[in-house]
Amino acid sequence: MMPWESSLEDHVRATLAEDLGESGDVTSTLVIPPDARARVALVSRAEGVLAGMDAVRCAFNLQGGKDIQMDSFLSDGDKMLPGTVLARIEGLARRLLETERTALNFLTHMSGIATLTHQYVQMVSHTKARIRDTRKTLPSLRMLQKQAVRAGGGINHRFGLGDAILIKDNHIAMAGGIEPVLRALGNRRNKALPVEIEVDTLEQLSSLLDHLPGQGSDIAVLLDNMDVSTLREAVRLVDGRILTEASGGININTVQAVAETGVDFIAVGALTHSAPALDIGLDFE
Repeated sequence: MMPWESSLEDHVRATLAEDLGESGDVTSTLVIPPDARARVALVSRAEGVLAGMDAVRCAFNLQGGKDIQMDSFLSDGDKMLPGTVLARIEGLARRLLETERTALNFLTHMSGIATLTHQYVQMVSHTKARIRDTRKTLPSLRMLQKQAVRAGGGINHRFGLGDAILIKDNHIAMAGGIEPVLRALGNRRNKALPVEIEVDTLEQLSSLLDHLPGQGSDIAVLLDNMDVSTLREAVRLVDGRILTEASGGININTVQAVAETGVDFIAVGALTHSAPALDIGLDFE
């Protein structure tokens, strides 16, 4: 079970409660008879990659209970075109309308992330580079956003501060330099945690490499805000001794050139903080 799965129901329940408030759906209660039934379809209105179907099913099940029947025709990670029917849902009309916006908010947002991730992955598919997300996520949505990245073919970096060691420039400055940082790493109790150290210049990289004998194999280097020529030289200096990751302002227009420098990973914060929602609608049939 992935970490996001344990909290999905609670998160969807809270999102429904946020939308319904204390008064519920006053519009549907006013104009829709309580026993009226309907069938609706989730339909893509744009080309993209699907993500978020588990959240959608959870939302309709929570709000409609056993009365809801949902048939899905695609799964997360599947491609869709304009007009593709993703699922059909039948049940009490009021319950369908009460759930519509919550379900679509999850689906359009997560599919937007999966679609953008897929575009980045396609741009670097001729290289060894893998596209990774960051912790630049919307508050409380990290698990779902990272699930969407996986659906789009990307891979996840750390989920939080406790599951990987990422030593950035402020850590090095506050610790007193790279030597005390590496000593602390050598003395750490949990040797299983991934370790990555950020450098901003080739000089910092050379210093790091000089201090790595005997422990470089379990450390990766984050090459931050370097232009393409500098990244290429950094990869040459590393010479396969440690894994390399490029980060800092990389976008869809620059990612191919970055990948062609030979880095192992490319961190793209835009996957989660700037992906546009994919247009998907819920249509009455």
